[in-house]
Amino acid sequence: MSEVPEVRPPVVTPVRVIIAVCLIAPFVAMLWVGSYARTDPEFIGIPFFYWYQMLWVLLSTALTMTAYKLWQRDQRARKGGAGK
Repeated sequence: MSEVPEVRPPVVTPVRVIIAVCLIAPFVAMLWVGSYARTDPEFIGIPFFYWYQMLWVLLSTALTMTAYKLWQRDQRARKGGAGK
């Protein structure tokens, strides 16, 4: 007969909490419109509203990449620990 794979319940670890924060932070920053709905301070002539959003494009990229790398590391650690 075929073997049924072992189903383990999800585990909340500090690394996974960091991953969640990395992925949620850009959404919170962009949905909290009151924090950036103004024109001052300007940066090289660009109103705050615009450069704040463009800054979050770069930050979101970095946070998503960080979350992905942490997830890969976490998955390798889980697979490595499963065989022991």
